[in-house]
Amino acid sequence: MWLVDIISGQSVAQAIIVIGLVAASGLAVGAIRAWGLSLGIAGVLFTGIAFGHFGLKLDPAILDFCREFGLILFVYTIGLQVGPGFFSSLRKQGLPLNIMAASTVILGSLIAIVLSKGFGASVPMAVGVLAGATTNTPSLAAAQQALQDLPHISSDVLKLPGLGYALAYPFGVAGVILSMLLLKLLFGVKVKQELLELEQLRKQTVAQVVHLSLEVKNQNLAGLTLSQVPTLSQSGVVISRIMQSGKRPERARAEHVINIGDILLAVGPKETLEQLTLIIGAQAAIDIRKLESAVVSRDILITESWPLGKTIDELDLGGSFGVTATRLRRADVQLPMGPAVRLQFGDALRLVGEEADVQAAAKQLGNSIKQLNYPRLIPVFIGILVGIAIGTYPIQIPGMPSAVRLGLAGGPLIAAILLSRLGHVGSLVWHMPASANFMMREMGIVLFLSCVGLKAGDHFLEVLLNGQALYWILGGVLITMLPLLIVGTVARLVYKTNYLSLCGLLAGSMTDPPALSFATSLTGSDEPSISYSTVYPLTMLLRVVFAQIVVICFS
Repeated sequence: MWLVDIISGQSVAQAIIVIGLVAASGLAVGAIRAWGLSLGIAGVLFTGIAFGHFGLKLDPAILDFCREFGLILFVYTIGLQVGPGFFSSLRKQGLPLNIMAASTVILGSLIAIVLSKGFGASVPMAVGVLAGATTNTPSLAAAQQALQDLPHISSDVLKLPGLGYALAYPFGVAGVILSMLLLKLLFGVKVKQELLELEQLRKQTVAQVVHLSLEVKNQNLAGLTLSQVPTLSQSGVVISRIMQSGKRPERARAEHVINIGDILLAVGPKETLEQLTLIIGAQAAIDIRKLESAVVSRDILITESWPLGKTIDELDLGGSFGVTATRLRRADVQLPMGPAVRLQFGDALRLVGEEADVQAAAKQLGNSIKQLNYPRLIPVFIGILVGIAIGTYPIQIPGMPSAVRLGLAGGPLIAAILLSRLGHVGSLVWHMPASANFMMREMGIVLFLSCVGLKAGDHFLEVLLNGQALYWILGGVLITMLPLLIVGTVARLVYKTNYLSLCGLLAGSMTDPPALSFATSLTGSDEPSISYSTVYPLTMLLRVVFAQIVVICFS
C-alpha cells in the first residue's frame, strides 16, 4: 500500500517512479518490431499518453523541469555530435544536397500553414503534426517553447502540439520509407549499378593518402636539402624516411642533403605523389619500409590540450622530439598533412622516428585512451549556460509581430555546434565520448517525451475520437510524402543525384534514423549515411527555427 500512496501523491519520489515506469515501458514498446519497423524512442511518448489518460499526473513544476532539462540534454548532445561536420557539410560538394534538404523543410512548413490557415484549424495542432510527420522531436520542443513565450496561452493549448505529434508520427516513420520505394519504382533504379557508379565517382573525388618509394634521378636536385625540393612544402606530401648510399633507412630531416640514387619514402595524396615523382625522378624498385631499420611508425592520439589548434609546423615535432608526422586520421578519415590543418582533440598522428623518440613524443601529446573516453563535465555545463543565454536572447526580425527566440531547443543546439566546431578554449575541451553522448542524449529525450506524453494524455482519446483527427492524420501524410516526392524527383532529374545518396538525403531531411537504417539495408551499402550526415545538421537547425516561426507568425 505504501507504493500506491507514493504513486498517487505529489512528491519527488512519485515523479521519479512515474517517469521511470513510463520510460521503461515506452522503451520496451518502442523495441517491438512489426514488418521491419518499430516506434523506437517515440514509444515513450505513446506510453506517456496512456499513463496520462488513466490519471497519472506529476506536480506541474516537477513536470516542467524534467521536460525542459531533458530537452536541453537532448539538443545539446545532438549539437556536439553534428557540430564538427556542420560547416564542412555546407561546402561546395554538399551545397546541392543541403539546398534540397532545406527545400523539404520549407515545403513541409508551408503545407502545415495551409492546412491550418486554409481551413481555420489550430496552429499549435498543425505545428505538432508537422513535427510528427517529419519525425523531428526537437521541432516539437521548439514549438512548445515558442507557445509558452506567447501571451495568454492556456495549458490546454500547450498540449496540442504533443497530440498532433502523436497523431502524425506513425506514418511519418513509414512515409519516408514509402517515398524511397516509390522513387525507386518511378525511375527504374538498379541499386547495384547505382552503387558501382557512386564508388567510381568517389574514387575520382576523394584524395587517397598513400606511400611511395621514390629514387632521386633529377640532376637538378643533387646537393639540395629536402627543405629545398621545389613545391614539396606546400604539396601536403611528407618525406618520412631516406636511404642513402645503400645504408639502412633513417628518418628524413629537412637538412638532409640529397644525392643521385637516394631513395625517399613519400606519404601524401596519390595524385600529388604522381606529380612529385616527375620532379624526384622515378618510383624506386624497392619499398624501403620493408628494409631493416631503427625507424618505426606509430599512431599517437592527441589527448593533451597544448597541441590543440596548432598546425604540424607549429608543433615542430622534428626539432622537439626528432620525429616526423606523416599522416593524420580524424574520425576514421585519413587527411593529408597540409600546412593549414589544425589539430583537434582525439586526432591520431602517424609519427615516424626511432622508438625512444616516438615514445617521448607520445608522452607529451597524450596518447591516452582513458583521456579520450573521459567525459569532461565542466565544458558541458558551460556549454549549456551559453546555450540558454543564446536561446533566451530576443531576435528582432523585420515584419514579425514579436521577437524570435531560439529557446531551450535552439539555443543549446547552436551553442553545441559552435563550441564543438571550435574544439577548445584553453584547457576546456568540447569533446564528448560517443558512449557518453549517446547516454545523455537518450536520457534527455526519454525525460522529454515522458513528460510531454503525461501532460497530453488526458486529452488524447478525446482528440482521437474527434472528427478532426482523421483530417490531421491525412494532413500529416501530405506533410511527409509530398515534399519528399517533389524533392526526390528534382534530385534525380535536375541534379542527377545517385539513388544511394538520395535515400540518405530523404532520411536526413526528416532526421529519421529508422529510415536511414532501411536505406542501408535496401541498398546493401553504408553510402546513404554519408549524405544523411551531410544534410542532418542544417536540417535539424532549420526544423527547430521553422517550428518557432510558424507558431509566432501564424498563431
